[in-house]
Amino acid sequence: MRRVPLCALIGVLAFALTACGDWPMFGFGADHTHDNSSETAIGTGNVATLTTKWTASTGRVVYSSPAVANGIVYVGSYDDKLYAFDAGTGATIWTASTGDFILSSPAAANGVVYVGSNDGKVYAFDAGTGNARWTATTGSYVYSSPVVANGIVYVGSYDDKLYALDAATGAVVWTASTGGGVYSSPAVANGVVYVGSFDSKVYAFDAGTGSPRWTTSTGGSIYSSPAVANGIVYVGSTDHNLYAFNANTGATVWTRATADFVYSSPAVANGVVYVGSADFWLYAFDATTGATRWSTRTGNIIYTSPAVANGVVYVASYEDGTVLAFDATTGRALWFAITGAAVASSPAVSNGMLYVGSGDHKLYAFGLP
Repeated sequence: MRRVPLCALIGVLAFALTACGDWPMFGFGADHTHDNSSETAIGTGNVATLTTKWTASTGRVVYSSPAVANGIVYVGSYDDKLYAFDAGTGATIWTASTGDFILSSPAAANGVVYVGSNDGKVYAFDAGTGNARWTATTGSYVYSSPVVANGIVYVGSYDDKLYALDAATGAVVWTASTGGGVYSSPAVANGVVYVGSFDSKVYAFDAGTGSPRWTTSTGGSIYSSPAVANGIVYVGSTDHNLYAFNANTGATVWTRATADFVYSSPAVANGVVYVGSADFWLYAFDATTGATRWSTRTGNIIYTSPAVANGVVYVASYEDGTVLAFDATTGRALWFAITGAAVASSPAVSNGMLYVGSGDHKLYAFGLP
């Protein structure tokens, strides 16, 4: 009997609305593990041969992280626009305007792409044409990246709230209050939505109703977005620590210290948690115990979140504008490329390509020769 890949079956059940191997939102999936387990083209044996396939220009810096769905790469820019580029060639398919700059990373689901803007609004555009579907207004800046799960768009705002919006209409399903602005992108797993706040806390809310499940404290403001895997919520804090909390109760499972702020959002793959720090280091910790697996120094502050695919972990360091690849098991350096300016955009790996934005106003696409 011919074997059918699991991701293909999942695609059929989901009405094939995104392709197997796509990276449709910040963090890859709603649980934000940043792990593309469907990637098979690029691995430890050939990543060193990656070359620049194309660059695409926007009007200003690109700190938004790319999303990839159905052959299109979506990314926001500080020129107030959301861009859709052909994933293979970099040709512009469409652009759509918002009312201010875009730091938020887009999410693509069910033929619609969602993104937040500094004008305090969340926008929904047709993924194929860029035509406006709806706009929803919050009380302040939306730097948070939307996550889409079960027909609901979850996104944070600087008005100290988490919003749940109907994905089809933009109608408010519920809002939940935090004690500070929400820069963090929410993660959704097992009927619960998790998000960090500038009040130094991590919040867990019922994904359907917004009712509080639990709240737990860290020692600093949270820019990092949670990742959820195997019943544990992982998140960084400006108190220099990476935290692991029980997803059901919020109890601390373990903490690990770095030497500076942890703006980076953790990635989780194959029992290991990867996270960058403002101390220039990329860390790999055992996901269950927090024991250090390895650490390696990069050339500058790491604001970006690691991406993991097929045995390789990718990350970018800020001021030196460098994108790097390491062996996910050993931390051995495998490859790097230098962009034209600082990089605060997190890499996305999809269908044999690596995408990342840069402060030189460009989106970069790297692929095999």
